[in-house]
Amino acid sequence: MKALVTGASGFIGSHVVRALADSGAQVRAFDRRAPADLPPGTEFAPGDLLDRDALARALDGCDAVFHLAALYSYARADAVAMERVNVEGTRVLIEAAHGRRIVHTSSCATCGPVAGRDATEQDQPAAWELRVPYKRTKLAGERLALAAAAGGADIVVVNPTTPVGPGDLRPTPTGKMIADVAHGRARAYLAGGALNVVAVEDVARGHLLAFEHGRAGQRYLLGGENLTMRAVFDAICAGVGRRSPVVGVPWTAAYGAAWLASRIVREPRLLVLDEVRVARWPMRFDDSLARAELGHVSRPAPAALAQAARAALSTP
Repeated sequence: MKALVTGASGFIGSHVVRALADSGAQVRAFDRRAPADLPPGTEFAPGDLLDRDALARALDGCDAVFHLAALYSYARADAVAMERVNVEGTRVLIEAAHGRRIVHTSSCATCGPVAGRDATEQDQPAAWELRVPYKRTKLAGERLALAAAAGGADIVVVNPTTPVGPGDLRPTPTGKMIADVAHGRARAYLAGGALNVVAVEDVARGHLLAFEHGRAGQRYLLGGENLTMRAVFDAICAGVGRRSPVVGVPWTAAYGAAWLASRIVREPRLLVLDEVRVARWPMRFDDSLARAELGHVSRPAPAALAQAARAALSTP
């Protein structure tokens, strides 16, 4: 197999590149910037996702595509860029990669959360959440992939939950949260909040399993464990030998503070309004479909969080 990986310098993308290389596949990494630490033998094909000529050159000779190029941000200033990358970039990729099997990386954000239970691939985000550009654009990009699959394209969709681990260099919003907790900048946790946490290496392997065993037109949640935010913070702090915050802030108070901060500071660093908005319901997910159909497995989430915290402290 010769595989093209878009978004190869990103957090999950870089791990997918390595997982493919470790499996013996030939890998071509497509991105605007060269990924750090490319595995030996991996080709780098520079280019922008909307540059059709560069994308055509990158696809030449490849029979598999792992589409991970996306912008993950809760900053409203990035809304236009998210539409460009997450939606239009996906449209261009699907058209250009016609005839190849595609694993499209979406997000658990397109499956929920839902109130009162763990969300599955059968669920959708609440309508009010689509005010958040990240949610809206990821859902729109995923729907393009599913529509193409319904029309006969060989596309499988994977929906990672909350990946954590080394290599979150820029970082993602999740990586920033882990760094803030590990450095002692976060003094309280969201009471009643929860995340489904999974090691990024397990998500990367899940991409390969989806390519091998996934059904075209099917979504697969690639998850780990559902943890309360108190447990998430405890695991991060245990990993770096720091005392964990003991104060739990109700969502209404956190949202009010974030709303006020957004009126005072254009892009607050700690209280990002859209990030708090989507945490209104516990982000719990059920990934049993991927475990049953793909053979997806995950290591203990607290160990993955501790590893991610130590990586955050060592990142300049």
